[in-house]
Amino acid sequence: MKNLIIYSVLLLCLFASKTFGQQSFETRASEIASRIDKITTDEKALLKKEVEEVNIQLDKTLITKEQADFKKSQLAQNRASIIEKKVAVEQAELSKLVQEKVDGKIKAVDSTKNKKYSITFMKNRRNDSIKKTEKRTTSQFVFAAGLNNVITNKSAADSDFRYWASHFYEVGLTYNTRLSKTNNLMHFKYGLSFVWNNLRAANNKSFVVSGNQTNLEVNPLPQSDARFRNVYLVFPLHLELDFSSTTVRDGKQIFRSHKGVRLGLGGYLGTNLSSRQHIDYSSNGYDEETVTTGDFNTTNFIYGTSAYLGYKETSLYVKYDMNSLFTNNLVKQNNISLGIRFDFN
Repeated sequence: MKNLIIYSVLLLCLFASKTFGQQSFETRASEIASRIDKITTDEKALLKKEVEEVNIQLDKTLITKEQADFKKSQLAQNRASIIEKKVAVEQAELSKLVQEKVDGKIKAVDSTKNKKYSITFMKNRRNDSIKKTEKRTTSQFVFAAGLNNVITNKSAADSDFRYWASHFYEVGLTYNTRLSKTNNLMHFKYGLSFVWNNLRAANNKSFVVSGNQTNLEVNPLPQSDARFRNVYLVFPLHLELDFSSTTVRDGKQIFRSHKGVRLGLGGYLGTNLSSRQHIDYSSNGYDEETVTTGDFNTTNFIYGTSAYLGYKETSLYVKYDMNSLFTNNLVKQNNISLGIRFDFN
């Protein structure tokens, strides 16, 4: 699964560089992907050595097979936790890089070039733009963020989670295919994304696993924050209505996308990569933090509906998980997200 994350990030970086057409973005994104690859490789190598040491102890009958299996499981969880922490830093760098592109801080043209070269570049860029708009399939780098919560008993009112402190983030790549050769309205949009869903519990509560049940319970210690995070790899599918106007150039009709009002209706399916709970609290005058990683009885396979409505690159975005957050809980809770989505064409 970790290799799948690395390959997906590399794929995102590759196509994002083509989408933006900027060497500086490509270089920085590739560096982030390389660092993520190195983190995973190094930690896996260390885990392999640790497991070999456990096997040696088992061969010498210093420990039982049950003890060896338990140690291996603990070692794997510890390394997975380390990988997730280190990768989260790189993911933050990727989000920062995207924001710099949005703010226009990454330049595509070197201002030190002479005027003649700049004119030639502009002509070539115009020709490349014409060729690109003639393509029926284009690619977009997707970044989305906003509020996250759950629907309990078909209602989001009186939620156990803080409304303005619970967030979601999504980073991904999509392909956009025009369905008709002669009409620009209908498009099929598909791709892959990484999604981070965060829930911050209110009223000094946090999740406690009891058998096959995962319940919110009051913490006996005064906690300053409790954050439950799920990371997913999802494959979104949307039918998009794009009302971008068409132009005629050199007697040929040119179709454009992401230049007008857009409406997308569809859904997604995917898998849970990890679940983690952070709790910050005070004990005996000290500020402490506990981090627990595990499955928390969460649903591994997820699916849901989603829609977006916007203008050009920016859209209002809503998603709803049709599967329950936890597999066997007596009270069913479904994740719902509302935010802003950017499709950089």
